[in-house]
Amino acid sequence: MHTYELLIRESHLDTFGHVNNATYLALYEEARWDLTNGNGFGLRDIQKLKTGPVILEVTLKFQSELRLREKIKITTELLDYKGKVGHLRQRMIKEDGTPASEAVFTFGLFDLVARKLIEPNEAWKKAIGLEPS
Repeated sequence: MHTYELLIRESHLDTFGHVNNATYLALYEEARWDLTNGNGFGLRDIQKLKTGPVILEVTLKFQSELRLREKIKITTELLDYKGKVGHLRQRMIKEDGTPASEAVFTFGLFDLVARKLIEPNEAWKKAIGLEPS
C-alpha cells in the first residue's frame, strides 16, 4: 500500500468552503503519480515507451467533507490486475482517522501508438506494485 500526504489548500475549495467534488479526482491522480514516479515510471518513461495508464471507470464515494488546511493522507492499493484491466482502491483519510472519500478505479495500460489497451509490461508492473521494486 502506498501513502501520500498533503494539506488542503485554498485552490482545492469551492464556494461552499470545502473541497470541490472534481478536485477529489485530481488529488487521487496526484497520489497515483507519486506512486508510479516513486517506482520509476514517470512522464518521461511514458513518452519513451509510448505506453501509459488510462482510467476506464471510477466509483467515487464522498464520506466526510474536507476543509481548508486539513492534513490528509491518500492510500492507494492494487486490488487486482487480470489481463489488460486492473482495479485500484484509493482512500482519503483525515488526520483524526475519519474517512473522507473512497474511490475504486478500473484502469489499464494504453499503447499510445496502436491506441489500444495492452497487457502490462515489466516497467508498468513495477510502477503499480504488481512486482517488487
